[in-house]
Amino acid sequence: MATGETMRKITISLPEALVVFADDHAKALHTSRSEVIGMALSAVRNRAEEQLAAEGYRFYAQESKEFADAISGAVAEAWIDGKSEAQDEGAKDGSQAR
Repeated sequence: MATGETMRKITISLPEALVVFADDHAKALHTSRSEVIGMALSAVRNRAEEQLAAEGYRFYAQESKEFADAISGAVAEAWIDGKSEAQDEGAKDGSQAR
């Protein structure tokens, strides 16, 4: 947890096995049970934020694909029309369009 963060005391109920695990883990890390529980909640929050971001990326990727699919015909048509006009211009002045 970040230093200087505002802390709140709360009362929670946990299964005995989780309390024992939190205490053992806190001892191994030379920290408090509260710190261990805070780290666990932070990990859950980070995972939720990552999942939300991934969903957002998937949504915008799909939206971009749909937009690209929708305009691809118009782009191809403009490309072909532009190329035809360039060839017509070249034929008029005797040069070759590439």
